[in-house]
Amino acid sequence: MIYLDYEDATPMSLEAIDTYVKVAKDYIGNVSANNKEGEKSKKLFLETTKELANMFNILDSEIIYTNGGIEANNMALVGVAMENHKRGKHIIVSRLEQSSTYKICDYLASIGFEISYVKNDEEGLISFDDLRNLIREDTILVSICAVNGSVGVRQPLKMLRQIIKKVNEHTIFHSDLTDALGKTIINFRDIDLGSVSADKVYGPKGIGFLYKNSLVKMTPLTYGNNKYPQYKPDNLPLPLIVSMKEAIKNSIKDLDKKERYINLLNERIVSKLSNIDGIKINKTKYSIPHILNISFDKISSETVCNTLGNKDILVSCNSKEEISSAVMAIYNDLERSKRTLRISLSHLTTVLEINRFLEIFLVEYNNLINLIGG
Repeated sequence: MIYLDYEDATPMSLEAIDTYVKVAKDYIGNVSANNKEGEKSKKLFLETTKELANMFNILDSEIIYTNGGIEANNMALVGVAMENHKRGKHIIVSRLEQSSTYKICDYLASIGFEISYVKNDEEGLISFDDLRNLIREDTILVSICAVNGSVGVRQPLKMLRQIIKKVNEHTIFHSDLTDALGKTIINFRDIDLGSVSADKVYGPKGIGFLYKNSLVKMTPLTYGNNKYPQYKPDNLPLPLIVSMKEAIKNSIKDLDKKERYINLLNERIVSKLSNIDGIKINKTKYSIPHILNISFDKISSETVCNTLGNKDILVSCNSKEEISSAVMAIYNDLERSKRTLRISLSHLTTVLEINRFLEIFLVEYNNLINLIGG
């Protein structure tokens, strides 16, 4: 199998697997239990949280564990909206977000919040002028992802934060970091809230965290016991948490070296596909090399995806009726946005895998074109 869908989910690293097994075996007690095993688990939990916080130069108390990126997004957007609804009901998001963000915004709109969509330029970069013009006195939240998961556009979080705070210092800035962590350097102090998911950084599924600046107030979405933690009153999944920490620690090592290698793989694919009739490369100068998006003029991406799947090559595509909001936002081309296929790369991807992928892709693509008489 040739796996080229790392943006959907990454395999657990051996270090993360070994850590999970060890903690699950040796730490029986709940973190909140008032007994010897509970104290032992709590000690490991506090040490792990401290190490994770130190990686990003944030406070231990600024980490809220979640079951993944979607829960973190809900906790951030809905929690901030509910906490600040008396001050304002205006929220700004981009056209380059993950689907979960839009679904959350649809819910918030249904209960009286106003959602505005900030424009981007032809390279996918958020329009600074439009962002300035959209922010109002009653704007309580701006949510813009650090890296788009479809086209890979990376946003300048520091600059965006400066713009937001200059216009309205009370507006909270959230960023979905799930497609950025482990691929690019992130300064958590450039945002107020940030969502993370372990399954995007070679960690276990079912765990993530929300970074919440200590000055930010949110309304909890769930309620339970009176014990720690405040925003997610549940038994903490210690094996998942420690395993995630180990995965993140490894994923943020040697980022420059990994990116240079992945960029070579990306360029090799682009050099082979860019001159083929009927294929468009959806890539801008702000796209990270880990994500390569292409569109087809004459055939559905779902057909190509299934054909490759039959050859044990796994990529990602949208269904026949699905529109890639990111491709639409950048290229303003409905047909192009309907027929997108995403190839996502990793430092684990080999040159041999890319060569084999290209060999099979070119043969199968030509066969499909010939079948429709293209």
